[in-house]
Amino acid sequence: MSDPPGCAPLAAVARSQLRVGIVAGESSGDQLGAALIAALRERVGRLRCFGVAGPKMRAVGCEAWEDAETLAVMGITEVLPHLPRLIRLRAALMRRFVAARPDVFIGIDAPAFNLGLAKRLRARGIPTVQYVAPQVWAWRQGRVRKIGRACDLVLCLLPFETGFYSRHGVEAEFVGHPLADQIPLEVDRCGARAELGLAPQGTVVALLPGSRLGEVERLGADFAAAAAWIARRVPDVRFVAPMASARAREAFLRKVSQVPDAPEIIVTDGQAQRALAACDGALVASGTATLETLLSRRVMVVAYRLGAVTTYALRRLRLVTVPYFSQPNLLLGRAFVPEFFQQQVSGAALGAALLERLEDTAYRRTLSVEFDRVHRELRRGGAGRAADAILRLAARGARGEAA
Repeated sequence: MSDPPGCAPLAAVARSQLRVGIVAGESSGDQLGAALIAALRERVGRLRCFGVAGPKMRAVGCEAWEDAETLAVMGITEVLPHLPRLIRLRAALMRRFVAARPDVFIGIDAPAFNLGLAKRLRARGIPTVQYVAPQVWAWRQGRVRKIGRACDLVLCLLPFETGFYSRHGVEAEFVGHPLADQIPLEVDRCGARAELGLAPQGTVVALLPGSRLGEVERLGADFAAAAAWIARRVPDVRFVAPMASARAREAFLRKVSQVPDAPEIIVTDGQAQRALAACDGALVASGTATLETLLSRRVMVVAYRLGAVTTYALRRLRLVTVPYFSQPNLLLGRAFVPEFFQQQVSGAALGAALLERLEDTAYRRTLSVEFDRVHRELRRGGAGRAADAILRLAARGARGEAA
C-alpha cells in the first residue's frame, strides 16, 4: 500500500517502535539533534534513539553511548593525536549499531567521522542520512563522491547547497535551519540583559571564541585582548562570554588571566543566544555561532585560526574554493562581515573592526535589513522538515525489506 500524499510515511509510523541510530558532533550537533528528536517524537508513536549525544539530546530521551564532545576536534593535523581514539570509537559504534539494527542512521555534522560509519552501515542495508551537508562546495570538492557512496540522503541547512549535490548525483534536500525557527525575528535585548544581570543601557560586547576546546585555546587570548582594546576606548562597556562546556570555560579563563589589562568579563555556562540577544556586537569564532549572531541581527567580527601545518596544507594544495569562510558572508554572497584568518587575528585588529562597525549607523541599518532577509529564508520549520524527510527514507527502507 502506498503512502497517501502529504501524510507521514505509513511504513514508518506503523511500526511498534522506530529505532534511530544517531551520532552528533559537539554542541551545535547536539542542539540540532535535540530539535530533530523532538520533531520525530511528534510524528511517530514510539521512538528509540541511541548513539553519540550531548546533554540536550539526552534531555529529549536519546540514549547516549558516548558524549558528543568526544568528536569536538577540527583541522587536519590537529586531528592526528586523537586519531587512534576516534578509530576505536568508530569501530565500537559500528558493532553496537549493527547489533541494534536501527531503522535509519543519522550522522549530524562531524562528516570526517560520520561518513565512514554511514558507508559501512549502508552496506549492511541500513538507510543513512547526513544532517548538515558537508561543505564540499567550499573545499575538497572531490569528497562529494564519498558522500554519495555513504549516504542515501543529505539534509542541507543552507539553500545554495542542494544545487551542488544534485549536480553530482547525490540526493539532497534543503530543510531550512532549525536555529532560524528557534531564534525569534525580533530578539528581546532588554529581557536578555535583565536575565544576565546587565543594565538596560550601555554597550555590551559578546565574546564567543568557539565551542571546541582547541578553538578557545587558539582564540581566547586574542578575544580577551580585543576586549581590553575596546574597554580603553568605550567607557562603561561590558563583556559577556558564553562557554559551551566546563573545559572551554576553564581554558578561556586561563587565557584571560594572561592578558594583563583584561577587563571584567561575565562568563556564563551556555546561554549563547541570550548573550547575543543582550549584546550590541560580538567577536565570534567561525562556525554555527556566526549564524546565531546573524539571526540575532548583531554586528559581528569573525575569527578563524587553525594549526600552522593545516593552514599550509590548505593553501599549498589549494583545497579551499570559496572567497569567504563565515556563514553570513557565504549566505550574502559578499564580504559584508569582517573576517580575520590565522596571523591576521590580533586583539587590536578584532577590536578596531568591531568598534568601527558599531559606530557606523548606515552599516548597522543595512545589516538589520540583510540579516532579516536571510533569517526569513532559513525559517522553514527545519527540524520538522528534516524529520519528514527521514521518515520518508525509513519508509523506503521498510518497503525494500518487505519486498
